[in-house]
Amino acid sequence: MNILIFGPPGSGKSTHSRRIVKRYGLTYISSGDIIREEIEKGSPIGREMEAYLSRGELIPDTIVNTLIISKLRRQRENFILDGYPRTPAQVLAFEEYLYDHGIKLDLAMEIFIDLKTSIERISGRRICPKCGAVYHVKHNPPRRPGVCDICGSKLIQREDDRPDVVEKRYSIYIRNMEPIIKFYRNKGIYVRIDGDGGVNEVWKRIQPLLDYLRARESYRGLP
Repeated sequence: MNILIFGPPGSGKSTHSRRIVKRYGLTYISSGDIIREEIEKGSPIGREMEAYLSRGELIPDTIVNTLIISKLRRQRENFILDGYPRTPAQVLAFEEYLYDHGIKLDLAMEIFIDLKTSIERISGRRICPKCGAVYHVKHNPPRRPGVCDICGSKLIQREDDRPDVVEKRYSIYIRNMEPIIKFYRNKGIYVRIDGDGGVNEVWKRIQPLLDYLRARESYRGLP
């Protein structure tokens, strides 16, 4: 079972990806994680990406394609791919790779939330700069306002979690993903999941779909 997962900021992609990995035994591949790892390693490609980001520029598609496809060569089946593809050029490179290697994509799943929900979820997030614990002022507040339960450090709000920045990120997501969603809808594998509500509530919308795909996969494998 091979899946793409995407959604606006705050949609819960990472949370539900972890559940999917645990329940269905898939490998989680995140473009963001791969990029951060390369930058932290200080590899040549990592330094190149860091230079683009420091100038406020997008990392070129050729670099992103190289990183993701290199990862896919080591994990050709049973993956959930988060954060890729995000541009038409990335879709083209990805689809060519899948075709050349006989890999079938089963699902392109979007967990969708509206702008108001995105801003509420992201702008309410608070992070401990010392131990990395994550809180939310409404949904997961610390015992003492503004103070980490674990280490007692003062919590901070990340710069890109401010409401005005979240709104900009949301608009960019909608604009960039529109042609990609159209592409996968035309292929007949796109499904939009309503991301409004609690984690368990949303999971109840996701699980039947994936159970169906897994059952279909098992049926096809019967002699």
